[in-house]
Amino acid sequence: QVQLVESGGGLVHTGRSPRLSCIASGRTFTGSAMGWFRQAPGKEREFVAGISWNSDTTYYADSVKGRFTISRDNAKMTVNLEMNSLKPEDTAVYYCAASDLPGPAGPYSYWGQGTQVTVSS
Repeated sequence: QVQLVESGGGLVHTGRSPRLSCIASGRTFTGSAMGWFRQAPGKEREFVAGISWNSDTTYYADSVKGRFTISRDNAKMTVNLEMNSLKPEDTAVYYCAASDLPGPAGPYSYWGQGTQVTVSS
């Protein structure tokens, strides 16, 4: 059974730099892309960042480019999202996702339960 478990969310203030982490279990995603999505209240889930299986390629949504950094550790089966220069509009439930394909464009077929990030100014 595939499981993706996120951690690191909570109430954060603008100017802080929290890191979200996701650990995968149940199968290996070493050869698969992984990513982060988010869903704000009243909005659809949107792509935030993706990373290829070997970390060579990363994609970011325009709204987070230059502020967020995605990384992965295949030995630890983890993917992280460093969040800098947070804005109130970054408030959302953040979801870890994994693909069956190696490239970060997806599609993504496996999802975590999500972790709430609330940004307070």
